[in-house]
Amino acid sequence: MIGRLLTAAILAVLVGCSGSSPTGPTSANGSGGGYGGGSTGGSTGGSTGGSTGGSTGGSTGGSTIPLTAAVTVGNIFFKSGHNGSANLAIDTVAVGGTVTWTWTNAGSVPHSVQSLGSSTFTSSAVKTGDGSTYQVQFSAPGTYQYDCAVHGTMMSGTIIVL
Repeated sequence: MIGRLLTAAILAVLVGCSGSSPTGPTSANGSGGGYGGGSTGGSTGGSTGGSTGGSTGGSTGGSTIPLTAAVTVGNIFFKSGHNGSANLAIDTVAVGGTVTWTWTNAGSVPHSVQSLGSSTFTSSAVKTGDGSTYQVQFSAPGTYQYDCAVHGTMMSGTIIVL
């Protein structure tokens, strides 16, 4: 009886030290932090991911916010070069970051980048021809919505500046 009790106690100690209990860390990565929900919390993450890059996006542990974004202006669409989202193309850049729109496979169809809403930026002229570009640097945080002045909401996007 004492032997069984001793064996049970040793097993309980070993399981407790393994780190595989429901409340213990399963890796040293942490999770849920930084830009876009982040996928790692750094080597100090683990169960402390909330303070080093948890759901509030602490300064360490999450992904960094990009300084640039590229958007393709195509024939009746805007498409994010980062995540592939289209018509509503959605991109995120850091304050001071730059977004470049490039006309690709648009042929002779005219398009523009027209700022909408309360957070605004300077809109582009209407342009045609592949290879045309338009670039904006965002100096203030906010959500910036845009569409094409020619095609309206059929071509739309959002820039989130953090």
